[in-house]
Amino acid sequence: MPLEMNREVFITCAVTGSGGTQDRSPHVPRSPKQIADSAIAAAKAGAAVVHCHVRDPETGAPSRDLALYREVTDRIRDAEVDAVLNLTAGMGGDMVFGGIENPLPLAEAGTDLVGATERVAHVAECLPEICTLDCGTMNFAEADYVMTNTPGALRAMGQMMTDLGVKPEIEAFDTGHLWFAKQLVKEGVLEPNALVQLCMGVPWGAPDDLNTFMAMVNNVPDDWTFSAFSLGRNEMAYVAASVLAGGNVRVGLEDNLWLEKGVLAENWQLVERAGSIIENMGARVIGPQEVREKLGLVKRAPAGVVG
Repeated sequence: MPLEMNREVFITCAVTGSGGTQDRSPHVPRSPKQIADSAIAAAKAGAAVVHCHVRDPETGAPSRDLALYREVTDRIRDAEVDAVLNLTAGMGGDMVFGGIENPLPLAEAGTDLVGATERVAHVAECLPEICTLDCGTMNFAEADYVMTNTPGALRAMGQMMTDLGVKPEIEAFDTGHLWFAKQLVKEGVLEPNALVQLCMGVPWGAPDDLNTFMAMVNNVPDDWTFSAFSLGRNEMAYVAASVLAGGNVRVGLEDNLWLEKGVLAENWQLVERAGSIIENMGARVIGPQEVREKLGLVKRAPAGVVG
């Protein structure tokens, strides 16, 4: 299809992620305060959306602790700068096999496999405007690790998100994930004006060459909104590529730790650089309220909070 550049672009900052990066850079936030502060700084630098995981404050290991999510949520919502809150719902689908010859029982270290309701519990508690829905099972870089998202679990989680009034951000790591996401829309599990993040260069999903990227873009329905990112050294190249292809952009320490060779980045610096690229392309960086209007989002208080 012909390229139609996006002239009004929103930036998502993926603040910390759940990968083992906590000891590779002092700027990767661990505690709820550090995560919220980094998200707030990113919002001040131009990120309309902040995408948050939580980590054990002591070890930096990924966590699903409701109290940690609630503290991050409250801190961001109480900040003097506005931001659209996007919480991960990707945790709880981690399966590590016991080995090549003896796959069962599963390895206790690294396996975190829970039901659909538990995977969405923090979304129901915190009521972010957006939460992620990883739309497929995938081998990751590690030898025996599988990110597990069965069709049944995804239907259940997607319906819970829709019923909660939280917009799912479909995480598509390959073309088959888009195929299934379109099926969820067809079945009425997800609303038609879907939001999708094209996740490029994540081993072993879609590689981040431009031919594969355009195959992904061409599989996104015209009435959907898409964003895209790539990992590491290609992060900023994909800011330009996504805008040129008609999409929005994601940057942040979840995807890349470096500002340039030998210089570790902070989230706000990555956002600032992405904003410069977007503006130098002749596009405009839009803010959180415009994103809410574009995507039909409603900012709400967490469950149990009045007002």
